[in-house]
Amino acid sequence: MDRQQIKARFGIIGNSPLLNRAIDIASLVAATDMSVLITGESGVGKEVFSKIIHLLSPRKHAKNVAVNCGAIPEGTIESELFGHVKGSFTNAEKDRKGYFEEADGGTIFLDEVAELPLQMQAKLLRVLESGEFMRVGSSKPQKVNIRVISATNVDIPEAIKKGKFREDLFFRLNQISISIPALRERKEDIFPLFLKFASDISDKYRMPVLQLTPEAKDHLINYPWYGNIRELKNITEQISIIEQDRLISKDTLLSYIPEAHRSGNLPAIYQGAKKEDPLQPSEREILLKALNVNQMLLEMRGEINELKAIIGNLMRHGNISVSENLTRHNSLPEVVLPSTNEANYNVISPKKRDEIHEEFEDPEMIEDEPLSLSEREKKAIIKALERNHGKRKSAAQELDISERTLYRKLKEYSLE
Repeated sequence: MDRQQIKARFGIIGNSPLLNRAIDIASLVAATDMSVLITGESGVGKEVFSKIIHLLSPRKHAKNVAVNCGAIPEGTIESELFGHVKGSFTNAEKDRKGYFEEADGGTIFLDEVAELPLQMQAKLLRVLESGEFMRVGSSKPQKVNIRVISATNVDIPEAIKKGKFREDLFFRLNQISISIPALRERKEDIFPLFLKFASDISDKYRMPVLQLTPEAKDHLINYPWYGNIRELKNITEQISIIEQDRLISKDTLLSYIPEAHRSGNLPAIYQGAKKEDPLQPSEREILLKALNVNQMLLEMRGEINELKAIIGNLMRHGNISVSENLTRHNSLPEVVLPSTNEANYNVISPKKRDEIHEEFEDPEMIEDEPLSLSEREKKAIIKALERNHGKRKSAAQELDISERTLYRKLKEYSLE
């Protein structure tokens, strides 16, 4: 089948040299079983080329299964690709075939292959190298005879550098590479594509075909079309349905192009708001924890002082008895309140009473002096270590920070 027949069969419009080159490679590689990696921006028609390869191959009578790797949740992707056995996980009520098993003897098209988690990349590599896989929950390997075609709009060599894609898998998938040109790289094809889409929508809804003024046509051809063929088709269909005037001016065409794209620049990729606070998240967390702990300690000690004063006042007036087992600096004395019908109650010695009066008449006063954040943070760390008998792991858990952060703070405040 020659190039023009392929274009007619698969509805490909255009005569760009880059497009023709991609079609020629697809037709040549179809007769082999080599893995093919199709690259190109979103919307250029990568899936069409996977169909060309399959339908021109000896596997054309078997299944061609297309899988969007980016649309499958990470928790179920292994089951979706390789299947599972009954009882392997909750709701696995029966054995199920995965996409690879379904495509046995045919072709599987893995779109957005760069979205696969690293763990799944390793399992895909095993299938490519040995032709074997295992269903989820099974220990029995299964053989599969399959041709893999993958596609991505991601710069995989860059993803490899960032540790997001396996280099060995890339080499297995990229036995043959087909690069699909962006629409702005084949400007001679833009207007014919517009006419095709306008004609299709006209036939479907029985309305006059759109026409463009010279200025509108010039802008159509020179607009960068960031969404490629998909964006061109969408805008053509919108104008065909909405506009009553079938002669489209440049201003009308511009009204359908997103404002952010009119200047010729893509929208900036959101990378998160810049934070003016120079502290790292872990440092901010420990400061907040320190403030909260310090405030809590101040409130508790204030209440204890108030309670001591009340008990001391009761002792001076003989309205309360105190047990002999005082533990002075660690806890409050154990008190026994008399019942209303008791005439007598325990009376302690004058010496012990003087000691108790001294304890409660001169309570340790807490001055709520303003502390800097670093001082409060340091005190919170010291208190946490004291409460946990110097165990750093326990102190870090109490402060709700990592041990690594605690070690760094100990060094910073010379507390080691």
